[in-house]
Amino acid sequence: MSSMSALSPAPDPRPAAAPTLAIGVLTKNEAHRIANCLRSAAFANEVIVVDSGSTDDTMRRAQEMGAKVFSYPDWQGFAEQRNRLLAHVGSDYLFFLDADEVITPELEREIKAAVASGEAAVWRIWWRMVAYGRELKHYRTRGGPERLFRRDTLAGFKGVVHEEAVLHPPFVQAPRHQLHGKLLHYTRQSVRESLEKLTQYTILGAAKRAAAGKRGGVLRGLAAGGVMFTRLYFLRLGFLCGGAGFLYCAFYGLEAFLRYAALKYDRENLRGDVGR
Repeated sequence: MSSMSALSPAPDPRPAAAPTLAIGVLTKNEAHRIANCLRSAAFANEVIVVDSGSTDDTMRRAQEMGAKVFSYPDWQGFAEQRNRLLAHVGSDYLFFLDADEVITPELEREIKAAVASGEAAVWRIWWRMVAYGRELKHYRTRGGPERLFRRDTLAGFKGVVHEEAVLHPPFVQAPRHQLHGKLLHYTRQSVRESLEKLTQYTILGAAKRAAAGKRGGVLRGLAAGGVMFTRLYFLRLGFLCGGAGFLYCAFYGLEAFLRYAALKYDRENLRGDVGR
């Protein structure tokens, strides 16, 4: 036997540890639906909730369901809340889940497979919309946002609304994959909730455009709102979804119009930290 062979270390008989998964949720006054959301996330190794100052039982209910709950009531925008959540993640992968979403069994299986792969990649989701108490079965959703990341690739998030992930330089060109199992999105469950969202997203969207130097105005708003409504109601088949489909598309069109109106008439007072 050669001396080299004699010095070779024996193979480690222990199996490599399987990659772990955290699911992160941002909340504010979500007591009426947080249980369904977190129940669908129970397969994760850890569930982390970052709350933005709830005045209902959101935090208590999340804690009762085993989530790690942290409170940051000084709202500074969606990106900042996601960055705060990142600081508490101890797992190898992170999936972001909104409080009005539920992971289906099909999507759960895909998430588990993605995590088990160990790949340094980014995964997008597909939504299945439920609005005003009705599933929009005929509505054609587009590919949803990036939600699943390997933790060591993720530097943080930027943007006041529809925030974007920022990857560490070595992973900027990481592969992007599509998860095909649907994520149930219980969006706009009432007209009142839609109006509350309308205020927040209108101002945040206007602030984002103001920072980019864009101009507003009623005519620009009418054009943007008309295009948005037409695309959602006709091209994505919202008209096949009854009254719920009309309301869903109409609120998006109204939001697009009001963004440009606020961009002109509220420009000096626009901020990127508007809460609901």
